Amino acid sequence: MGSSISQCHLFLRLSWDSSPSMVYTMLTTHWSLPAPNLVVSVVGGESRTKVKTWVREVLRQGLVKASQRAGAAWILTAGLREGVGRCVGEAVRDHATAASSDSINRVVALGVASWGLVHNREQLVNPKGCFPAKYYVQSSSRDSCSLDNNYQAFLLVDDGSVGHRGGETTFRAKLEDFISHQRTGIWGSGSIDIPVLCMLISGETSMLQRVDVSLKNSIPLLVLAGSGGIADFLSDLLENLSSATAFQSSNEGDSEASVDLKEKVTERVKKHFSSEPETDKLVEQALSIYQNKDFITIYHGEQESPTDFDTVLLKALVRASKHRVSVDASPYSEELNLAVAWNRVDIAKSELFNGDIQWRYEDLEGSMTDVLINDKPQFVRLFTENGLNILDYLTYGRLEQLYGSVAEGTPLYQLLQRRLAMRVGTTPMPTSHPPESLPETQSKLLTEKVQSETQSEITLFEISGVLEILMGDICELFYYDVLGLQNVSSQRIALRRVSKLLRGERIYQTRRCSTPWPSLFIWAVLQNRSEMATFFWEMTRESVLSALSGCKILRELSKLEDENETKLSMKDLAQQFENLALDIFSSCYRNNESRSFKLLIRKSPVWGGTTCLQMGMSADARLFFSHDGVQSLLSQIWWGDMERNTEVWKLLLTFFCPFLCYTNLISFKEQFEQQQEEEKPNEDRPANIHYGTTVFSFADIKHIDADSQEVTTPVTATIQGIPEPYRPPQRPFVVSRWRQFWFAPVTAFLGNVLMYFLFLGLFAYVLLMDFKPPPPSGPAITECMLYFWVFTIVCEEMRETFFLGNMTRRQRFRIYIQNVWNKFDLIAITLFIIGLISRMFKVSYEFGRDVLCVDYMVFTLRLLHIFAIHKQLGPKIIIVGKMVKDVFFFLFFLGVWLMAYGVANQALLYSYDPNFSRIFRRVFYRPYLHIYGQIPVEEVDVDKVWDLTCTDNITLIEDGAEPCRSLNNNWLVVILLVIYLLVTNILLINLLIAMFSYTFTEVQANSDIYWKFQRYNLIVQYHSRPSLAPPFIIISHINLFIKRIIRKVPSVKVHQFVLHLRGKEANRLTTWETIQKEDFLTAQNKIQKSSDSEKLKRMSDKLNGVMKQLSEIKEFDHRLKALENEMEYSSNALRWIVDTLAQSSTMKPPRPPPASKDVLSTPSSSS
Repeated sequence: MGSSISQCHLFLRLSWDSSPSMVYTMLTTHWSLPAPNLVVSVVGGESRTKVKTWVREVLRQGLVKASQRAGAAWILTAGLREGVGRCVGEAVRDHATAASSDSINRVVALGVASWGLVHNREQLVNPKGCFPAKYYVQSSSRDSCSLDNNYQAFLLVDDGSVGHRGGETTFRAKLEDFISHQRTGIWGSGSIDIPVLCMLISGETSMLQRVDVSLKNSIPLLVLAGSGGIADFLSDLLENLSSATAFQSSNEGDSEASVDLKEKVTERVKKHFSSEPETDKLVEQALSIYQNKDFITIYHGEQESPTDFDTVLLKALVRASKHRVSVDASPYSEELNLAVAWNRVDIAKSELFNGDIQWRYEDLEGSMTDVLINDKPQFVRLFTENGLNILDYLTYGRLEQLYGSVAEGTPLYQLLQRRLAMRVGTTPMPTSHPPESLPETQSKLLTEKVQSETQSEITLFEISGVLEILMGDICELFYYDVLGLQNVSSQRIALRRVSKLLRGERIYQTRRCSTPWPSLFIWAVLQNRSEMATFFWEMTRESVLSALSGCKILRELSKLEDENETKLSMKDLAQQFENLALDIFSSCYRNNESRSFKLLIRKSPVWGGTTCLQMGMSADARLFFSHDGVQSLLSQIWWGDMERNTEVWKLLLTFFCPFLCYTNLISFKEQFEQQQEEEKPNEDRPANIHYGTTVFSFADIKHIDADSQEVTTPVTATIQGIPEPYRPPQRPFVVSRWRQFWFAPVTAFLGNVLMYFLFLGLFAYVLLMDFKPPPPSGPAITECMLYFWVFTIVCEEMRETFFLGNMTRRQRFRIYIQNVWNKFDLIAITLFIIGLISRMFKVSYEFGRDVLCVDYMVFTLRLLHIFAIHKQLGPKIIIVGKMVKDVFFFLFFLGVWLMAYGVANQALLYSYDPNFSRIFRRVFYRPYLHIYGQIPVEEVDVDKVWDLTCTDNITLIEDGAEPCRSLNNNWLVVILLVIYLLVTNILLINLLIAMFSYTFTEVQANSDIYWKFQRYNLIVQYHSRPSLAPPFIIISHINLFIKRIIRKVPSVKVHQFVLHLRGKEANRLTTWETIQKEDFLTAQNKIQKSSDSEKLKRMSDKLNGVMKQLSEIKEFDHRLKALENEMEYSSNALRWIVDTLAQSSTMKPPRPPPASKDVLSTPSSSS
């Protein structure tokens, strides 16, 4: 279809008796029009008479805006460039231009016209049957029967007539009736039928039959009073006959009232249509319409504001729905469903949830799924505050249904389908259920398709797999306990078991979800729904950990998102949750320091057994780790029982003179002081029981007495119900002080640093001075010592990888390999093994020595990680790492320019040189040295004397002789050299400096945050590490082997930074955290309410309320005036009757008529 501006529109030519179901399927499936939440069929006003100004405003400011607020809406008119249809098209066009690109809330203008009435319809007919057809519309201000190019689609009904109106009326009424029985949402997933409303504007007498048919189909009618024609007639008829008795043709007792009603209707018909010859047919149609007056709403658009037109539509639909509602259903359920479909939470609050209606769980259950799937968080909040129990609502089956409704194209959908393909074994097909209203053949096909795909539905197994991908290995697998897979470690066995389970009845789907709010929070976060995720976070109990988990999920999802806008929104929401975690923890830390520390290391059963520290590190929550409370906990762990302000020189001196630890050189936290802190009377004593021993006394948690057969920790003491807090056994002063110094993480770190320097010195000595030939001459004793030292390092790396934590070996290795410095260790160890093996043989001796030399560099670079704990050096290491990335980008530009200059320079200087080694040096190596100022002018400039012997003999050159320089075009070589130096030394080098400066400034501004974040991994590493450093660490390894493998003594270090709480203790800590969150949210709400924007919003709401009351007062005034007129008429009639009877001589009254009393004059007379 063409116009002055080329546009693409859709049209369908069909017969008057075509199936409406087929047409509706064509509109929604093939033409991809959004399934409507509202259909408004505008009838009347189709002639070329001028439309009144206020009617235009009602259509523009009222109808189209109300349709936008309702979501996806269809407006049905004739679709021609005349009358009301033209006004609707222009209004839809203007609002579509001003609205955002969001297609969810767009309004579709759909034209349904008679084929024989369309002007230039021959342009739409192509004998060859090809498309698209080109339909040209002249841009003129005159009305015509041409198709309006402001409409998205057209249905052209061909009934055989030409030039006559009304040929589409029958089909249009059937289509409206069919749509009114469809469900809202995709595949009819909504909670209500699509609301269809017929809007009457003016209209001729033939429109009465059209209105009568719609009312008989229970389609509500909105009459625009004052627009003229039939609309004025119906408004006059209903408003003036509202007190009359309804027409009942089957009730003989009301025959007189029926006759009187018919006479009044006849009187109104003659009044409005005096020129019509056949008034009897119009009277019958008017009486039939009057029978369905409950479905009719009168709207005085000239007197009322069009801004509240959406409320008018809603009330009109609700009024009609109340007469169709079943006996068992709530009388307000239909109104609620409409408010939900239109997302009008303001109407729901003011009309339905104002305290006058007692809502039941059954009334809200159906709408809850609708508002969750369609992202209406305000309704979710409203339902949960007014009678909906989330524990009863959310079952595991419903949770699977929510995940099954995820939109296609999102990262979550792709991850779910990938996991589904792993379980099913083939690429899954869509799993949506077909609606019952589809054609029979299509319904059969879809039913067979669904039956063949019962195993291809999203289940908890796929959800758990997606969470495993996003959350990493810091959490246990979600929902495995529900599926009975909690003891399964092999993925293949899990797939086999879950496939067998899903082939059964799936009894687990009817079970209540044990953690409803966290489950809904994860579901909302995975779909990047900001407002809904924030609300679910407010309802969760473990608020700090939940916020960090949301931050982790969003940052992982952002890496999978392709669209830049969506990726930025995910990152912003992730930062928002990190800020929330920081704010809540700040409130907790200010309220109670010891409880806040427990909060950081508490193991959460809801979030897969992880802690806040583990989740924060995995989520890259640097801002959270920079908090003083987190750093205070890490510092106390780092220093153990020593004072935190101990100087480093004291540690070094005590390290070389261990007996100084028994002096006052280093201040220790005495045991009786710890006991006094534990026994200090306060209201938080139960919270300090675990904290005092778990965090402060690391000498007791890091080491278990060798003679102890049962490990008793503060955790087990609580689990076993021991009322008294656990205290470590009393040891002699010599033993306890020795343990306090040597078992502190800072001491282990210091020992490893010193021994590592000795290791590097030994390695350098072997390479430089004591590297013997292969056996039997070597290796030397020092070299054997080096091999043993590296062996102990390998043992420690194996312990860190496979013998730490409760996870599977695959998970442990994944966590280990994610660390960059662990990759350095693997490279260094691998190179050392290669060099060691190679140096043992004469053939590869030199190669092995070269490999060991390179390996020494790798081991030396490993020192950088050790200095990450230093406050000044730590951020600098990060700066160096980021600058290395900048160098790679710089080398790309440099390499391009270097190759361009090198090849051209070599070709201009030497006409022939087959020596590849010499060419490589002169093409790459020599231009690279030019950057640093090493420019051999005599080689480049032929005017300079070069004392190197050269030849032009090709035979000698091929034998390796130096070729002579070419004397031709040497000036070009000099120019290229100048340009090359200009670009490299000035442009590219300064570019690199600018990049370095930007990186340095960016990191340096946040250096404190970077340092606080990166020191966590180092503290965790040395907290779990044996106190002895390599090579003496082998003693600790032997000790651990005896205790773990032989004696089966469980390790406490496995649970580093993890505190198990159960029962009352866990509930007390969670309740305290929840209270702090509520206090924080209350304070934030107060701040928000005191802002200027909120004040203006409240003032605007009050003004709207005042304007609404004024409009109601005007309506009451209008009614009072009408009542006064009726009373005046009655008074005149009674006065006439009295006068008539007084003058009549047929009947003599027994007494005179009562005298008239003036009410206003009574007080004055009495006075």
